[in-house]
Amino acid sequence: QVLLVESGGGLVQAGGSLRLSCVASGLTFSQYQMAWFRQGSGKEREFVAGIGQFGGRTDYVDFVKGRFTISRDNARNTVYLQMNNLKPEDTAVYYCAALLGVVTFTTNHYDYWGQGTQVTVSS
Repeated sequence: QVLLVESGGGLVQAGGSLRLSCVASGLTFSQYQMAWFRQGSGKEREFVAGIGQFGGRTDYVDFVKGRFTISRDNARNTVYLQMNNLKPEDTAVYYCAALLGVVTFTTNHYDYWGQGTQVTVSS
Protein backbone atom coordinates (compact mmCIF):
# COMPACT_ATOMS: atom_id res chain seq x y z
CA GLN A 1 0.00 0.00 0.00
CA VAL A 2 1.38 3.35 -1.03
CA LEU A 3 1.04 6.20 1.43
CA LEU A 4 2.02 9.83 1.16
CA VAL A 5 1.76 11.65 4.47
CA GLU A 6 2.15 15.41 4.62
CA SER A 7 2.99 17.40 7.72
CA GLY A 8 4.22 20.83 8.71
CA GLY A 9 1.19 22.94 7.95
CA GLY A 10 -0.27 25.42 10.39
CA LEU A 11 -1.16 29.01 11.06
CA VAL A 12 1.46 31.66 10.36
CA GLN A 13 1.48 35.42 9.96
CA ALA A 14 2.15 37.03 6.62
CA GLY A 15 5.88 37.18 6.00
CA GLY A 16 6.50 34.05 8.02
CA SER A 17 7.82 30.65 6.97
CA LEU A 18 6.75 27.05 7.08
CA ARG A 19 8.41 23.83 5.95
CA LEU A 20 6.14 21.10 4.67
CA SER A 21 7.25 17.49 4.59
CA CYS A 22 5.81 14.51 2.76
CA VAL A 23 6.94 11.03 3.68
CA ALA A 24 6.31 8.28 1.17
CA SER A 25 6.02 4.57 1.87
CA GLY A 26 5.17 1.50 -0.15
CA LEU A 27 7.01 2.63 -3.27
CA THR A 28 10.53 2.96 -4.61
CA PHE A 29 10.78 6.65 -3.90
CA SER A 30 13.73 7.39 -6.18
CA GLN A 31 11.72 6.25 -9.21
CA TYR A 32 9.07 8.91 -8.69
CA GLN A 33 9.00 12.55 -9.56
CA MET A 34 7.31 14.46 -6.78
CA ALA A 35 5.24 17.59 -6.67
CA TRP A 36 3.30 19.86 -4.39
CA PHE A 37 -0.14 21.11 -5.33
CA ARG A 38 -2.52 23.28 -3.36
CA GLN A 39 -6.22 23.97 -3.24
CA GLY A 40 -7.69 27.06 -1.67
CA SER A 41 -11.25 27.23 -0.45
CA GLY A 42 -13.57 27.37 -3.44
CA LYS A 43 -10.69 27.14 -5.87
CA GLU A 44 -9.32 24.55 -8.26
CA ARG A 45 -6.30 22.53 -7.27
CA GLU A 46 -3.14 24.09 -8.71
CA PHE A 47 0.44 23.06 -9.22
CA VAL A 48 2.99 24.68 -6.91
CA ALA A 49 6.35 22.96 -7.37
CA GLY A 50 7.88 19.78 -8.72
CA ILE A 51 11.15 17.91 -8.44
CA GLY A 52 12.70 15.14 -10.47
CA GLN A 53 13.83 11.79 -9.20
CA PHE A 54 17.27 12.95 -8.05
CA GLY A 55 16.59 16.63 -7.50
CA GLY A 56 18.30 17.91 -10.62
CA ARG A 57 15.07 18.99 -12.25
CA THR A 58 12.71 21.40 -10.55
CA ASP A 59 9.88 23.66 -11.59
CA TYR A 60 7.76 26.25 -9.82
CA VAL A 61 4.63 28.15 -10.59
CA ASP A 62 5.38 31.83 -11.12
CA PHE A 63 3.68 33.11 -7.98
CA VAL A 64 5.97 31.14 -5.66
CA LYS A 65 9.27 31.58 -7.46
CA GLY A 66 11.83 33.12 -5.15
CA ARG A 67 9.74 32.29 -2.07
CA PHE A 68 9.29 28.50 -2.11
CA THR A 69 11.93 25.80 -2.50
CA ILE A 70 11.23 22.14 -3.18
CA SER A 71 13.79 19.51 -2.22
CA ARG A 72 13.92 15.78 -1.55
CA ASP A 73 15.87 13.28 0.48
CA ASN A 74 15.71 9.89 -1.19
CA ALA A 75 17.33 8.20 1.79
CA ARG A 76 14.39 9.35 3.93
CA ASN A 77 11.70 8.94 1.24
CA THR A 78 10.77 12.53 1.89
CA VAL A 79 10.01 15.60 -0.19
CA TYR A 80 9.99 19.05 1.34
CA LEU A 81 8.54 22.43 0.52
CA GLN A 82 10.21 25.36 2.23
CA MET A 83 7.86 28.32 2.11
CA ASN A 84 9.18 31.77 2.96
CA ASN A 85 7.59 35.20 2.88
CA LEU A 86 4.16 33.65 3.04
CA LYS A 87 1.18 35.68 1.91
CA PRO A 88 -2.51 35.38 2.79
CA GLU A 89 -3.17 34.17 -0.75
CA ASP A 90 -0.97 31.15 -0.02
CA THR A 91 -3.67 29.88 2.32
CA ALA A 92 -4.70 26.45 1.07
CA VAL A 93 -4.54 22.74 1.65
CA TYR A 94 -1.19 21.55 0.32
CA TYR A 95 -0.91 18.10 -1.22
CA CYS A 96 2.11 16.11 -2.27
CA ALA A 97 1.91 13.81 -5.26
CA ALA A 98 4.06 11.09 -6.79
CA LEU A 99 4.38 10.09 -10.43
CA LEU A 100 6.35 7.13 -11.79
CA GLY A 101 8.35 8.41 -14.70
CA VAL A 102 9.49 11.67 -16.19
CA VAL A 103 6.77 13.98 -17.46
CA THR A 104 5.88 17.61 -17.20
CA PHE A 105 5.35 18.46 -13.54
CA THR A 106 2.12 20.32 -14.09
CA THR A 107 0.17 17.28 -15.23
CA ASN A 108 -2.69 16.25 -12.97
CA HIS A 109 -2.07 12.57 -13.72
CA TYR A 110 -0.02 11.75 -10.67
CA ASP A 111 -0.18 8.17 -9.48
CA TYR A 112 -0.52 8.86 -5.76
CA TRP A 113 -1.71 11.75 -3.63
CA GLY A 114 -1.45 12.55 0.03
CA GLN A 115 -4.32 13.67 2.24
CA GLY A 116 -3.08 17.23 2.48
CA THR A 117 -1.95 19.63 5.17
CA GLN A 118 -3.62 22.96 5.87
CA VAL A 119 -1.61 26.16 5.59
CA THR A 120 -3.26 29.33 6.83
CA VAL A 121 -1.57 32.71 6.48
CA SER A 122 -3.02 35.58 8.44
CA SER A 123 -2.62 39.18 7.38
